[in-house]
Amino acid sequence: MTEETFRHTPVMPDEVTRLLRPERGGVFLDATIGGAGHAIRLLETGSAVRVIGIDQDGEAIEAARRRLAPLSKRVRLIRANFRDLGRPEFAAEVDGVAGALMDLGVSSHQIDTKARGFSFRPGTPLGMRMDETRRERSAADLLNRADEHELGRVFRDGEERRWRVLSREVVRRRKIRSFSMSNDLVAALSAVLGRPVQEKRKARLFQALRIAVNDELAALGEGLGGIRGRLAPGGRLVVLSYHSLEDRVVKRAFREWSAECVCPPGLPECRCRGESLGRVLTRRPLRPAEEEVARNPRARSARLRAWEKRLADG
Repeated sequence: MTEETFRHTPVMPDEVTRLLRPERGGVFLDATIGGAGHAIRLLETGSAVRVIGIDQDGEAIEAARRRLAPLSKRVRLIRANFRDLGRPEFAAEVDGVAGALMDLGVSSHQIDTKARGFSFRPGTPLGMRMDETRRERSAADLLNRADEHELGRVFRDGEERRWRVLSREVVRRRKIRSFSMSNDLVAALSAVLGRPVQEKRKARLFQALRIAVNDELAALGEGLGGIRGRLAPGGRLVVLSYHSLEDRVVKRAFREWSAECVCPPGLPECRCRGESLGRVLTRRPLRPAEEEVARNPRARSARLRAWEKRLADG
């Protein structure tokens, strides 16, 4: 594996750069460094820019290290899950950043590396672990061990209309033979539908399974809060999401942080913080232009939201 295998065209790079304003200089956090495309754009803005790159995928960290070698004096790479950034041990390294980026989802490298098990292509093992050093269950483990209720929740969150029948079918089939390959799950869905499965439907189903395996929505919620706490006053957070479940978590967090009162309805007086933590910079999510989608199909489903932390009082 070389850094070339992790190279990708960064999604909405002009919008990300405009909102993060790296021309001001300072330290910027790329919480999903991946192919380092966005990081390079930030670093190229000027010599006063430094980048801290985070990724839970060891292959991504090593590829970024090689790709960013000419700029290594202004780069710090840390292998970690962004959900942990609020923990005290990260305070010294990532406190007071001028801006942060979270480019969510799965990388092209992960999808294209068959052994990682992210694809629904025939003959792909059901893996899907973002961090292979951890002992979390694989996609195969989830399909073979989760009860019908949990499976139904995973498939329903993936917008599979036949989620009840599919969860029963998975439980029935695994009693005969364990799920181990992508073909096994596609065959189960095909049996439920009574016809071959469309590519878009497969993609949604496998995406839902990946999200469950990596606990991505809970990790996103924790990561958003942790990164907000690491921003300097006036610092900005930009998030690129690629499906509605992610975007909903981001939208809800930004809205809550921007509200002056978050007390439950009915309380006679405000008992919360009583002031907003910052402001939303994107009333609606920004979407990539048609020209960008034509150049980079990965950008098609991207939604960009941005938020700015309140300046310190006085």
